[in-house]
Parts: sequence; structure tokens; C-alpha cells
Amino acid sequence: MNTRAFAIALLIPATLATTSCRKQEEMTTAEALQAVQEASISGDAENVTSGSIEITTDFTIGQAAEAAAQEIRDFVTSQLPCAAVTLAGAKLTVEYGKNPGSCTYKGNTYSGTHEITVTKNEMSDVVVNHTWSKLSNGRVEVSGTAEVTWSASDKTRHVAHELDWTRLSDGKTGKGTGDRTQRPLEGGLAEGFQVDGARSWTGQGGTWDLAIEGVQFRWVDPVPQAGTYRLADPKERSIEMSFGRVDEDTIEVTLKSGAKSFSFNVSKAGTVSES
Repeated sequence: MNTRAFAIALLIPATLATTSCRKQEEMTTAEALQAVQEASISGDAENVTSGSIEITTDFTIGQAAEAAAQEIRDFVTSQLPCAAVTLAGAKLTVEYGKNPGSCTYKGNTYSGTHEITVTKNEMSDVVVNHTWSKLSNGRVEVSGTAEVTWSASDKTRHVAHELDWTRLSDGKTGKGTGDRTQRPLEGGLAEGFQVDGARSWTGQGGTWDLAIEGVQFRWVDPVPQAGTYRLADPKERSIEMSFGRVDEDTIEVTLKSGAKSFSFNVSKAGTVSES
């Protein structure tokens, strides 16, 4: 059985069931730290693209795709005067930082290029395609694509992505895919969003598979402030990560693998340290 493909297809940690039948190799503190760093970088890459998606969803559902693209252009230029926006039919190209003015939206400051195509805009089916080239929030740089779908009656958005990312502080890289749903937090999208679904990526040392269960992201944080990750590392060990806010700048990540438990603090800047 291909446990990795099975886990992603069902959006549940199938690998966990497989590995639970045999004794796991015990995880060291260094390996636990690596797992938190990998999840943090991957999560930050997802977060920066989610923020740029949110910028481009302010349009009227049910009108022509070209009209929706015009509304997106008007909203982007009103919120981010730094952005140079080119419109051709239902496709926009946004270059963050090309013009003077602020490039900050919901706590993230953007640079890079973002292409948006309104593929369908019907009451029952909205499809918007995104392409990023060196999109950055100052912590990570991301290139890749995503298809985002929803409808007028949906309270969630479905996002399927393929991304490459680099952490700017040390050059760590990753390449992965994801399939997930997003919904606003209780305080609304201005506060952040909840994610359920799955991600898989290749990073330091091999391939990582992740099931996402009710994790809550704020726009400015590199890791969730609540919820659970169920992770299978390159050695196919079962890892559970839970999250809790310590203060405005710090989130504690508790990692459990077998009989061992580890705790780390992740700062808003993405720094990981033992708590």
C-alpha cells in the first residue's frame, strides 16, 4: 500500500494507522525540532498565498468574469497602492512593490508577482486561478499555482495548490501540494481563517505528509494558534502537533511521537526554540 498517496487521497492520516502496527523508532529532540521547522515553513508558505488569495476575492458573484476582474483590480489598488495592476479581460497581473506606497495587507507586507484569472463566476460555481512568482511576506518566498473554488451559498473555500518555497532567513526550501478548505474564524476573515485538509511536501531529509484538523491561522503568524496537525515524517513516524497561543508574538507547539513529548515556541518571525 502507498501510505502517502492514501493519506492525501482521503485527507486523513492513514500513515498513522500503518505505523501504529509496529514499534516506531524513537524521535530525538533534534528530529522533533526539524519537524516543527518543516511544518512552520510549509505553513508560512500556505499563509502568504492565502493572504494574497483573500485580497482578490472582493467581487460580486454572478456577474461576468471580466466585470469581476475589474472589481478585483479596483480593490487591490485601493488596499495596496504599491501594486501595479494590469488587466486584460478576466486576467490580472499584480506586481507588488512596483509603485510607491504601502504593500501591507492584514499584517503581511508583500513583494513579488501574482496573476489572477477569473475562470468562472456563477452563483453556484466560482473558480479563480492563481499563479505566483517570488511572492514574499518577508519570511518566505513562494512560487506556484492554486485553483480556488466556492459558491454564493458556501461558507468555505476549496483551495488546491502546487508550491515551491524558500525561507529567506536560511535558504531552506520545500516543494509540495495541498488540498484544503478554508473558513473564517469567529471574528471574521479580518482575524484569520480555519483550515481542514492535507498537505504533502518534500523538504529537508525527504517527504512529509500532513493531515490538518481544525487549525486556526491568523494572517500574521507562521503556525496555527489552535488545532492539530497529524504528520508522517520521512521515516513514516506518526507525529501529532497541537498549538496554543502563549502571547501576541509566541505560539507553543507540542509534539508527540510514540511515548515522547516535546514543546517548542515559534515566534511571529518564524524562529523556533525549545520552550
